[in-house]
Amino acid sequence: MQTLVFIVTTLFQLYIFVLLLRVWMQCVRADFYNPFSQFVVKATQPIVGPLRRLIPSVGSIDTATLLVAFVLSIADIIFGMWATNMLPAIGLTLLPMALILLLTYIGKLIFWMILIRAILSWVSQGRNPVDYLLFQLTEPLMAPIRRIIPAMGGLDFSAMIVMFILIALNYLRVDVSLMIDPSLTAMLFSIGIM
Repeated sequence: MQTLVFIVTTLFQLYIFVLLLRVWMQCVRADFYNPFSQFVVKATQPIVGPLRRLIPSVGSIDTATLLVAFVLSIADIIFGMWATNMLPAIGLTLLPMALILLLTYIGKLIFWMILIRAILSWVSQGRNPVDYLLFQLTEPLMAPIRRIIPAMGGLDFSAMIVMFILIALNYLRVDVSLMIDPSLTAMLFSIGIM
């Protein structure tokens, strides 16, 4: 059963990451014609397309895609609890825990984008289309820090500072989720969802 939980929750998480990537690409107005952007749009369009006709965007935030990601976060929690026979433990705290889980996925996505951008900067040095897209996606987070702490001796510390902030927020997430529902948080950690 643990194998099934791992496979299904990983698939949920990967698709939520793709959905969140779509939202983030629209917020920063990333290059739509980039091959990786096209992949993200084509992978999410069958589900998000019909909903976008019903649920309008709020400014540059694609609310329909965020709603699908939130619903999948709820489904991820429910499936994990069902597969481990802990479903009755879910109560009124399901929605706040799903919101915390969605925020966790946003933080993980940003963390991985910055890490992959740093690795690609050593390897491809800007010649890869994914490298340019990652620059567009991460630069809005790194540029304000770079204005405060400029590069010293040719080293740019903005990526490390953003990652440090994300790690600190991750610890805060654990504290907040423990305050909301300690037993549900412990169960989600035990099955590897949070």
